[in-house]
Amino acid sequence: MSDSVAGDRHGTGAEWPLPGAGDGTRAVRAGLPEPVKHEPTLPGPVFAAHFHLPGEPTGPYTYGRDENPTWTHLERAIGELEAPGQDDVETLVFASGMAAISSVLFSQLRAGDAVVLPGDGYQALPLARAQLEAYGIEVRTAPTGGDAQLDVLDGARLLWIETPSNPGLDVCDIQRLAEAAHARGTLVAVDNTLATPLGQRPLDLGADFSVASGTKQLTGHGDVLLGYVAGRDRELMAAVRRWRKIVGAIPGPMEAWLAHRSIATLQLRVDRQNATALKVAEALGARPEVTGLRYPGLPDDPSHKIASQQMRRYGCVVSFTLPTRARADRFLDALRLVEGATSFGGVRSTAERRGRWGGDAVPEGFIRLSVGAEDPEDLVADLLRALD
Repeated sequence: MSDSVAGDRHGTGAEWPLPGAGDGTRAVRAGLPEPVKHEPTLPGPVFAAHFHLPGEPTGPYTYGRDENPTWTHLERAIGELEAPGQDDVETLVFASGMAAISSVLFSQLRAGDAVVLPGDGYQALPLARAQLEAYGIEVRTAPTGGDAQLDVLDGARLLWIETPSNPGLDVCDIQRLAEAAHARGTLVAVDNTLATPLGQRPLDLGADFSVASGTKQLTGHGDVLLGYVAGRDRELMAAVRRWRKIVGAIPGPMEAWLAHRSIATLQLRVDRQNATALKVAEALGARPEVTGLRYPGLPDDPSHKIASQQMRRYGCVVSFTLPTRARADRFLDALRLVEGATSFGGVRSTAERRGRWGGDAVPEGFIRLSVGAEDPEDLVADLLRALD
């Protein structure tokens, strides 16, 4: 850990991070600088396009597209959550989740390479596929469920895993896929957006990259666009850093500061939202008009067995299908506590009929519900009333 993060805390003589610290303790303290008398515990955002730089250009901060002290605190915070107590992990923040995804794909792949993508992943992946193919990169796809990507790994440069998948919530065995990929000389990236670092830690399961949209539950208030990439291999991460510099897909200091501030409540939000999501799924499962219900935390969910082996929390998203498009639209219009919006992971519950966008292989009545931090009894009552 960097000297600006580790060290004596408040005169207690205790070294941070504390061995075995819980998720809440880590979330509250992650990435904070060494305490200085009369200074804020979390420094405000640094707005700077350039820095004083007399003489040779040495030191951490030279130009605003390359580094910023506010990014540094946030990157350390995320790294402490993705890989607690592991000094060899580097984290880089980006302007959005797609900027982070693109940085891995386009920094690691070149013409003639092959990449394996999930066929049921985030709906922007087909856009990335078209660009990859335009650059002469072979793109293979397979579903997330059943570890189907194993069948198309041979000769691939990179395997991209999304688990749980968005929006279908299938889960694959990260460790099994990573071991098989590495045996073939294939790199592994895991989209950890839906799980968050408190739900699963891809790097500990063998992934080379853990990638996520911080727009979602990591920051959790629906007011920040952000992405990040975490990894251990210095050479691989240097290529990602170089891509960020070339493309300039950097977060603003205010967004980075808001994200770091929001992480302090991550464990509180995640635990509340996960517990409520399970209650919501159980309530929806008792309704005859609801089919295709998916939530990895349900004991009878097809993904539960694998999810329970690699996930510590199951996420805040529940998906299900109503009989028709019209029925789904009536249900959404009748909700009072659930906002009609895309994205997920916020403290206010949201839902949408996912088929309205196109690009997802889902029925017309398919609903993706993001469970917020409302009282579970109120939220369940609102959902059941809207179904009625």
